[in-house]
Amino acid sequence: MKYIITCITLFVVSCSQNKKSVEDLPNFIFILADDLGYGELGVLGQQFIETPNLDALAKSGMILTDHYSGAPVCAPARAILMTGLHAGHNPVRGNSEWGERGDVWSFKSMFENSNLEGQRPMPDSIRTIANILKSNGYKTGMVGKWGLGAPNTTSIPNKKGFDFFYGYNCQRQAHNLFPTHLWRNSERHILNNTVVDKGKLPDHLNPKDEESYALYHQNDYAPTLMHNEAMAFLDRNINQKFFLYYASPLPHLPLQAPKKWVNYYREKFGKEEPYLGNKGYFPNFSPRATYAAMISYLDEQVGELVAKLKENGQYENTLIVFSSDNGPTHKDEQVDIHFFNSAGIFVNSKNTVKGNVNEGGIRVPTIASWPKKIKAGSKSDHPSIFYDYFATVCDVIGAKLDFKIDGKSYLPVLLGEEQKKHDYLYWEFPSYTGQQAIRVNDWKGYKKQLFEGPSKLKLFNIKDDPKELNDLSEDYPDVVKKLESLMKSAHTKATIEKFNIPVLDQY
Repeated sequence: MKYIITCITLFVVSCSQNKKSVEDLPNFIFILADDLGYGELGVLGQQFIETPNLDALAKSGMILTDHYSGAPVCAPARAILMTGLHAGHNPVRGNSEWGERGDVWSFKSMFENSNLEGQRPMPDSIRTIANILKSNGYKTGMVGKWGLGAPNTTSIPNKKGFDFFYGYNCQRQAHNLFPTHLWRNSERHILNNTVVDKGKLPDHLNPKDEESYALYHQNDYAPTLMHNEAMAFLDRNINQKFFLYYASPLPHLPLQAPKKWVNYYREKFGKEEPYLGNKGYFPNFSPRATYAAMISYLDEQVGELVAKLKENGQYENTLIVFSSDNGPTHKDEQVDIHFFNSAGIFVNSKNTVKGNVNEGGIRVPTIASWPKKIKAGSKSDHPSIFYDYFATVCDVIGAKLDFKIDGKSYLPVLLGEEQKKHDYLYWEFPSYTGQQAIRVNDWKGYKKQLFEGPSKLKLFNIKDDPKELNDLSEDYPDVVKKLESLMKSAHTKATIEKFNIPVLDQY
């Protein structure tokens, strides 16, 4: 009975009642970076990595300064974006690699047996924003990293509303940017690369010789192939309204990037110590230069995408949202997040990176551009979150849903109008010790170590204390009580046992 009550009281449908003519509606593009930190764009303070195209996109539209991912890691963030359901209701609440199938972490094994690829599937009953747009006359396409259902399940992109898919079905496969294959719809596209499993640089190779790293830079670079497919999708739909979900694997590890950009940053940064692969992923000769190169290459691709829209006469009436699935990587042995100030204004400790419900783990760089509607050079500090995108798109097209979601449309924000805030923003994360968090206005509360049992809520005023350094829980017990009550009501028991946090189910 509790679940039914929760659904009635907490789910919000923010879609308009009147369906609009598709000819008058915009195209939609959602560009999702992977592990891009809040401080890694020039327009948000980055000093070393050049992002001129994303900076220009921000200047042409709006920066959403208080926008959040729905989760601090890949799969749940993407599930929340696609479904409009927050982590207390979503079937996907963490990364689950479905290891009982076999050797799922071996690239060789996965290449030999596609049944080892992919993550646990979403239920057949779950509908995505692509389903809604397709049913409203849009052509729907996805390029990039899926991570929400294995190839031989009913939870692949083509069965979740996408007319076209090209990219990684499996997020583990995306841990190699020179993979053996990608997926074109439901078929493998074999690439001109060989299987290379992760590991330390072999002892017989000289770590000071760049040629020793040639094995990790092969022929077909996945981000380029996927980008080409995205550009072709735009060309195929010049005269058709479309939704493109562009889920780039950049700049997620491993460190692999086009040589022109790596060479550019080698000149800029100078000589550096190589990464030998002893802490995961692949060895790399110039780790700082390569990481910066990955972000600048993503930036270059965004610039090409915008140029293509302008060439095709699609730019003025296309709503582009650019964001990241979570905060920057915690693998600081490979990515020098301190040098780059990757978490920006939220840096305080190792907890301000991906995998944590601290601001640095879930507050993400977000830009919205729609020249026909959004005022150039604008900013908004309205608190919004991934599960709002579903509601926003519904609001734009005037779609009426026959099911419930958790999002609230931020279309008024984009149009410069008054916007009612969420009662709260909510996160739970069944990993990294077990975590739960909530934001109400400027109050942010979180609990950690939940797998060990009940945990005391830490309370912060994130307007005054964005680094979350000063716990105010002892000073504001009434606020703590209110937030804990809302956290209790937001949670439902996970349908997948692996995603349960037992102490939360004892309420």
